[in-house]
Amino acid sequence: MPKTSARLLSLLSLLQARRDWPGQLLAERLDVSPRTVRRDVDRLRELGYPIVAAKGPDGGYRLGAGSDLPPLLFDDDQAVALAVALQTATATGAGIEEAAARALSTVRQVMPARLRHRIDALQVTAVDGADTRPNPHVGPQALMTLSAAVRAREVLRFDYARVSAPDAYDADPAVTPPRRVEPHHLVTRGGRWYLVAWDLDRDDWRTFRVDRITPRTPTGPRFTPRDVPGGDVAAFVASRFQGSDGSGGRPCRGEVILDLPASVVSTYTRDGVVEELGPDRCRLVLGAWSWPGLAATIGRFDADIEVIGPTELREAFAHLARRFADAAAEAPTESITPPPSR
Repeated sequence: MPKTSARLLSLLSLLQARRDWPGQLLAERLDVSPRTVRRDVDRLRELGYPIVAAKGPDGGYRLGAGSDLPPLLFDDDQAVALAVALQTATATGAGIEEAAARALSTVRQVMPARLRHRIDALQVTAVDGADTRPNPHVGPQALMTLSAAVRAREVLRFDYARVSAPDAYDADPAVTPPRRVEPHHLVTRGGRWYLVAWDLDRDDWRTFRVDRITPRTPTGPRFTPRDVPGGDVAAFVASRFQGSDGSGGRPCRGEVILDLPASVVSTYTRDGVVEELGPDRCRLVLGAWSWPGLAATIGRFDADIEVIGPTELREAFAHLARRFADAAAEAPTESITPPPSR
């Protein structure tokens, strides 16, 4: 490769690495004169790269945004990282699988042969976490709308679909008032997207599933951001899914004692707190979005259960017991066979 072309690629790589570059520092990094840097910048502009120059003794250069996307330059590690990210895009639940596949194909075509071989050998299969339920897809437009509200710090109004609607009032968005929140963070966890926001009507922090959000326009007034409890949004969201009282947690949180070893229960408990009480006994503290859901989750353990509290959890077990008893009574006697022993 001619020396000038190699220097242009090096200059482009430096401009992509950070926002602002003093001209003198660029000259030192490239081992050329400031005049040569100016000539090389002009050549890159002719190739379509929007490079902005700041005049004065402290002037420098910045790679700006243009109307078209010019060719990009990636080093080997960046190219591999990009390929991994695009291959694992299916696990994000963002509904961008086809776009990610096309982007990977486009990037692969312009890679040198040595990198294409590395990318072709790097086949990654994205597998979601322990939860085997299919993750609902969220359209890129929904993510962009919520992200724009977070960035602009504007109050967001939206309709929020329930998991199940107990009556017509809750099910009809025309008569159900929209939620009004101050959006703070857009996060992904286990293949699902969540909006962390301050609920203005409930005067508390809430975590909303994005696939259930239908934004309303226009957005509301600007707000001054509050501090997320604990100051760490990742820890805050994790504590929510563990049913922590300190950050609000899931709305339903209960405590039981199971006649099972703590090592067994912890293996199948993704979120929650397991405390050993003996060789075959443990305490489980777990959160969920509904009391029947929490009771059903605890009931999957094949063990005797002692409910410590609260009363709502005990009532949920009674409710499920009646429902299961009715289901068993309705089944034909001859079709009922005991489950195989383990």
